[in-house]
Amino acid sequence: MGIAAYMRISDYGFLSDCQSAALVNREGTIDWLCFPRFDSPPVFARLLDPGAGHWSLRPRTAFRSTRRYLTDSLVLVTRHEAGGGTVEVREALVFERGSRGHEIGMRVPHTLVRVVEGVEGSVEMETEFSPRYEYGLTIPHMEQTADGVKASAGPTVLELRSGRRLESDRTQAWARFKVKAGETAWFLLQYRRAYETEKQPLTPVAPSDAIEDTAEGWVSWLRLHDHYDGPYAEQVERSAVVLQGLTFQPSGAIAAAATASLPEEMGGDANWDYRYTWLRDASMTLRGRWACTCNEEPLRFFQWMVQLGRRSLLRRLQIMYDVEGRADVSERVLDHLAGFNSSRPVRVGNAAWRQTQLDVSGEVLSAAHLLSEHIGSFSPSTRRLLIELADSAASNWRLPDAGMWESREEPRHNTSSKVMAWVALDSAIKLAGRLDASRKVDEWAAAADDIREAVLRDAWDESAGSFMSVLGEGGGLDASVLLMPLVGFLDMSDPKASATVDAIDRDLCRNDLVRRWPSQRGGFLICSFWLVECLALRGDRRAAEERFERLLALANDLGLLSEMADVETGAMLGNFPQAYSHIGLINAAFTLSGRGLPGTRPIMPAK
Repeated sequence: MGIAAYMRISDYGFLSDCQSAALVNREGTIDWLCFPRFDSPPVFARLLDPGAGHWSLRPRTAFRSTRRYLTDSLVLVTRHEAGGGTVEVREALVFERGSRGHEIGMRVPHTLVRVVEGVEGSVEMETEFSPRYEYGLTIPHMEQTADGVKASAGPTVLELRSGRRLESDRTQAWARFKVKAGETAWFLLQYRRAYETEKQPLTPVAPSDAIEDTAEGWVSWLRLHDHYDGPYAEQVERSAVVLQGLTFQPSGAIAAAATASLPEEMGGDANWDYRYTWLRDASMTLRGRWACTCNEEPLRFFQWMVQLGRRSLLRRLQIMYDVEGRADVSERVLDHLAGFNSSRPVRVGNAAWRQTQLDVSGEVLSAAHLLSEHIGSFSPSTRRLLIELADSAASNWRLPDAGMWESREEPRHNTSSKVMAWVALDSAIKLAGRLDASRKVDEWAAAADDIREAVLRDAWDESAGSFMSVLGEGGGLDASVLLMPLVGFLDMSDPKASATVDAIDRDLCRNDLVRRWPSQRGGFLICSFWLVECLALRGDRRAAEERFERLLALANDLGLLSEMADVETGAMLGNFPQAYSHIGLINAAFTLSGRGLPGTRPIMPAK
């Protein structure tokens, strides 16, 4: 089977078992699957190269497809109409029977189940199983088993079982079969390490039961929470499920996206690996999860951050880690891969882990303040960590850094970094009693005042009528300054805050999509949602709602959002699905509900 000449990010559906992720296109081909973790080398990576592995399951003749998720889950249902018949394919990365999508220590068998059900007439189907390991470098050895095939290479083994006869050669397997109304055909793929004892996949549970058990696991997770009852509830709940699907359950960390190296511009070289966790996004992430009434997960994520902080005190708290908390996520280029739509280079790992970004202390302390009423007493080690982060913000805020967009150029005095250093101190002052740090308040308050004075004086450009991206001259306009009212540094009643929003709307926004800087072709979706929030907080509710609804229309038919969208066509760009975009959606919906953004602390307008 050939690959389409041009791939679209919006064509993919997302599967997750809260440890691994897969992407399935509309035609029924899995082009991306990482076992056993989000950041593991994929066993199918056709997303990044035509020869890097796939698993298709589709009608043999021309067909039309529609798809949906089963209830409030990540069980994907695709209906194919082909000739004189119709089939439905239900597929999922499954939980074991009795497991639920919310459970700590949830059992995950690293198994993907696909069940074809005949709806009417009969349909000729075909499947092609062509795994490739280590980003396509390794072709596994394929051998027949009693009920399928086994693909082995080095430490990795994939076993594909089926009720239908599979043919194979040494590198791939295939089958062709007919499904009539009322009939089913099932396929069960399980990952294991070569040195592990062979596992029986979900036996004696039938694959169809595994699908139902998994759907119930997702629904049970939603039942644990008070349902969000504000506007756009359907989109908020779908985004909440996506965020849970990006959560690595053993640790509680949230992967920024399920993919690596999907381009910010087709054919461009801004291709990054986002299968890691950014502490820089922590407070925005926790606000989003809190807004959609997910209570346990924000606390788990915060405790995970605290553990990282305790471990890092001898060095520094990084901006990002892998989903288990490892510090080294070194970046490398995979020259043998062609890239998504020939967008090269393909990068895995992310060199940003070595960067200095001064906003991290603000993110962690803001998260602590947001959750403080639900944490109870801070432990002595947590108090020490939060105090040290506040002290670091007070001591280091004058230093240049890489900024929140992770520039690989020379460090600069980024406005957003100074603002988040202020947030760190503002949060620490509010927490001082609980941190047993009242003696520090005067020192922290003085540093916060110095930051505020410097930003209001040196980031404001009178000729542009806006705050700029860096303090001093030459910084230009940047969407990151939209955070100033959202984190409480300014109130939207401040004329300078309002003028900055107008400048960004005029100079960076096109077709409701906000670019991070003027030269970008893609609009960054979370920045676009930030603009919606700023308009709503200013009182421009109708304009905010209309923009928000147009942004919602950029999601694909499954309600999934990528990192960016082309400002002319609306086509998805960047890694997918992107946690930050879904967080932006949730927070904007919450603000439009009239309740305000959770965790914001607006202060008096600047004079």
